[in-house]
Amino acid sequence: MTAISLSSAEIEHYGKNGYALYRKQLFSPEKMAELSGIFEEQWELVGRKLNSELDTPHFRDERLLKFLLSDEVLDLVEPLIGPNIGLWSSHFICKEPLVGKQTPWHEDSAYWKGRLDRFDNIVTVWLAIDRSTKENGCMRVVPGTHHNGFSEYKEVDGSENIFGTEIRKVDESKAVYFELEPGECSLHDSRIVHGAAPNKSPYRRCGYTMRYFSTEAKVIPEKNANHKVWLARGKDLAGSPFVNA
Repeated sequence: MTAISLSSAEIEHYGKNGYALYRKQLFSPEKMAELSGIFEEQWELVGRKLNSELDTPHFRDERLLKFLLSDEVLDLVEPLIGPNIGLWSSHFICKEPLVGKQTPWHEDSAYWKGRLDRFDNIVTVWLAIDRSTKENGCMRVVPGTHHNGFSEYKEVDGSENIFGTEIRKVDESKAVYFELEPGECSLHDSRIVHGAAPNKSPYRRCGYTMRYFSTEAKVIPEKNANHKVWLARGKDLAGSPFVNA
């Protein structure tokens, strides 16, 4: 395996636009096969359906910490948010063929209001388990919107959308689509406007999101009941309730 890193140009692009694409294999073939196998087990347990139980799967299966706390991932994250890194969450996201729902336009940070005291250095690594294309509803972002602050939301039809709310005004003409091969990943700022079209293709679209924050941010204990965070690298700067500190 070659060293995992982002170039200075990619780091600059991330700061300006709020995202980066890593079009190399993040994990070795053996490690990727192991992760895919864990997903298949988890998916089977929930009846092979997209289900909220696929959120924070590492709470139930600590084998995933091998990947979440790995140097491969943290070496990508560190140049973007600094050397002091907390593991915020992870999530298997699977859109079934033909029936996978739309992911409305949203900012991740909008769903975490009050749970941390700042949102300026939080990054999501979106690892493709399946091939992710426009055809099967790959993620899309609006570059630069991580600079804009929280957006205004409206309610949407829950039968057609993964979430019940969506950002009111989005210029979709500016969207960039993250088409990825299995084992490749994208990285995006928690504040960027993003979403995904429904999967109308015959191909499943599954990814594993791994979310990290700079420990300059404080996790508010009373707003995070039963939520666990790990100190992934470096020091706890703000005094958050890490399970391994």
